Amino acid sequence: MTTGIQELEPVFRTAALIKLTEFSDFTPDNDPHGEHDFGDFDVNGEKLFWKIDYYDRAMKYHSPDPANAFVTRRVLTLMLASEY
Repeated sequence: MTTGIQELEPVFRTAALIKLTEFSDFTPDNDPHGEHDFGDFDVNGEKLFWKIDYYDRAMKYHSPDPANAFVTRRVLTLMLASEY
């Protein structure tokens, strides 16, 4: 969760986290590679983005094989669209 999200009211953050966990609106336009690693939605008229990044186990570089949980750490970030 970015600083921009953290600075908002707890009620907003809770609503954003609920929408994040319920997100399933993947389309060819917002998910052209079928990876389901990015999405956007609105909460109270505010556009939010979320994305998943894939790092090596040491969290220094990109994962050598994002599909392999033994060599990958996944990080999900929730942000205001204005922070992107």
